[in-house]
Amino acid sequence: MEIGGILAYMVSLAIMAGIYAIFCLGLNIQWGYTGLFNIGIAGFFCIGAYATAMITTPKPTGLYAHYVHQIFGLNLPFVMGLLGAALICGIVAFLIGIPTLRLGEDYLAISTIGIAETFRLIFNNEHWLANGPRGLMGLPQPFQGLVDPKHYNYIYLIIIVIIVVIVYLSIERAIRSPWGRVLRAIREDEVSAAMSGKDIFHFKMQSLVFGAMVMGIGGALYAHYTKAISPDVFTPLYGTFIIWVMLMAGGSGNNKGAVLGAYVIWFMWTGTTFMTNLLPYTLKARAPYIRFLLIMILLEIILIYRPRGLLGEEKKVSKLVD
Repeated sequence: MEIGGILAYMVSLAIMAGIYAIFCLGLNIQWGYTGLFNIGIAGFFCIGAYATAMITTPKPTGLYAHYVHQIFGLNLPFVMGLLGAALICGIVAFLIGIPTLRLGEDYLAISTIGIAETFRLIFNNEHWLANGPRGLMGLPQPFQGLVDPKHYNYIYLIIIVIIVVIVYLSIERAIRSPWGRVLRAIREDEVSAAMSGKDIFHFKMQSLVFGAMVMGIGGALYAHYTKAISPDVFTPLYGTFIIWVMLMAGGSGNNKGAVLGAYVIWFMWTGTTFMTNLLPYTLKARAPYIRFLLIMILLEIILIYRPRGLLGEEKKVSKLVD
């Protein structure tokens, strides 16, 4: 492979890792700082992607309009798609939180993964909403006309990096404020936090909504990068569990660790593809299973030597800059 091809491939990996870093930052708010066991990340991934798709694309016309009737089709700019995805995910998280946040950890996990699958099945079965299993195609990309299409990924990587930095700094400022210290107190001991006069339910709700809005931005960025989405993308494996692995490997309770874990695990996830390509022909049929085994071994090595993740949780979080 020539140098240009290798560079283009690395850029595409960096884009996807950056998108997953945003999901990890959202999950870190909920789990790393508040202790909310959310296994329904794929639901917010799905809602964010579909929300921006239906906000930034025009209403269907002609033959296409006969089998899909989008409820939005506003044809608004990319930024409005991101904001709309965040807002809709925040509203959905608020509605979900009302009945679920009073549940214990295990029951919260069961309910959130069930709700996430419900959202995916709704988009899959309700053709009137967003074209059912065929999904939506032709999503616009920001600044697409500035460069040759084969070089566009460089522009999108810059956009991803800027948004990751903005989200990271926003979360850092929030977590290092009195509000963030209350979240950590709730995570450590709800009873003690309640005895200090804190409204546990409301703070949990704020954490759930804030994290969901960040995840909605991640879903929107994914949709505009791929330019096509369908319900089979938002499965628990790629929409939830790999994000949990990234956060655990990078360091729960540490935003730098969340970003680092996303890049390490995604590069590991894709790198094992090349390793399985070196297998003899007789083992090619088992390549997917061998790939999962390799990923598991590499992850175990990380957790054995760094049980708190690559960076681990920060003990001092009161000040943004010492």
